[in-house]
Amino acid sequence: MTGRTLILSVDRDDDVGYKAGIETPVVGRELCLSAASRLGVADPEDSDTNAIFQAIKTYDDLKGKGDDVEVAVISGNHMNMLEGDRRIADLLEKVIADTGVDKCILISDGAEDEYVLPIIQSYLKVSGVVRVTIKQLPNIEGTFYIVKKLFNDPKIAKGFLIPLGLILIFYALLALLAPQINALLVAVGIIGIFILIKGLDLDDYLGMFYHGVTDSLKKGHFSAIAYIGCAILIIAGVIAGLMSIVNNFPNSGDAGFIYHTLTFLYGSIIWFVIAGLVASAGKIADYVQNNQSGITKIFVFPFFALAIGMIAYGGVIYFLSISPLEPFPFTTTDGIIAIIILTVLGLIIAFLGIYLRPIVQKKVNQWVEKRLILEEEEKNSKGQPFYRKIKY
Repeated sequence: MTGRTLILSVDRDDDVGYKAGIETPVVGRELCLSAASRLGVADPEDSDTNAIFQAIKTYDDLKGKGDDVEVAVISGNHMNMLEGDRRIADLLEKVIADTGVDKCILISDGAEDEYVLPIIQSYLKVSGVVRVTIKQLPNIEGTFYIVKKLFNDPKIAKGFLIPLGLILIFYALLALLAPQINALLVAVGIIGIFILIKGLDLDDYLGMFYHGVTDSLKKGHFSAIAYIGCAILIIAGVIAGLMSIVNNFPNSGDAGFIYHTLTFLYGSIIWFVIAGLVASAGKIADYVQNNQSGITKIFVFPFFALAIGMIAYGGVIYFLSISPLEPFPFTTTDGIIAIIILTVLGLIIAFLGIYLRPIVQKKVNQWVEKRLILEEEEKNSKGQPFYRKIKY
């Protein structure tokens, strides 16, 4: 083999750091052996221990053949896989710079760690992948024991038990306080949304949103309060939409999914629009506070949110008014008037945002340029008094 090869064990969920308190990267045989021993003592059942030992064995085998090799362990993040993958890329880049390797053999204890294979291939040529399989008798562990061990894992408990517990509490409260609403149907719908979020891998983005809000709170950004208010308004909109279905359900007869969806939107659109306006107001306030010229990128968002909301609301009123089922609170004439007026107003508001954007862009650029000039004058004055021209 030509060149230097890295024997790499990747602990994507950072068990080596979370359980054994080891900071990665760990480079070198002795340090990797110490890390494996500490992790084995901390949790003898963790498969990452076997993966590290396999990396050391592979290192010894290739070293005995005279190959130029190095062994290392890097880890990600125990709670946030997206952030963990970014950390793995940064640590791998550091290991490459320190060791001068140009090829890699990946040691994996399961399919989850192999998600990072494209990341590794973007930095090194991967010449092999070794999968570690733990040998044990199949009747040693029962199903109950396996489930119990999984639920004791904080990562699984946080991602499964907490949402399930909240859904059950919500189901009980809904059945107790609002018996006219089918609590089982609502609970099943919430579970469906949760499964959809997991299936589309949106939980990492929700985690990033949560961390973004907490960071904004720590830094005193107004957008944090706006985002919290936005979330509350969205929840209120969902509740208003469900109550709209409940209040108008007697008028819907055997209506299908489309009619119920329109009824839900009729009660919730206004809340969703207000939520969008609150979120955009918070973001704009942050841009103003931090003197950032990028305010023009989000300047049109409140105009578009309001325009889309008005047009959608007019459309919902119109389609509900012409429904062949029992009359909604609007007549057909009311629906036609509503869709025409709201569509025209929505288009006017959207065009107003587009028209004002370059004007605001010009004003903001002038403002930023003026502030840069003043800051440069203060910097060059070196503590001495300086004078500015003032127009009277």
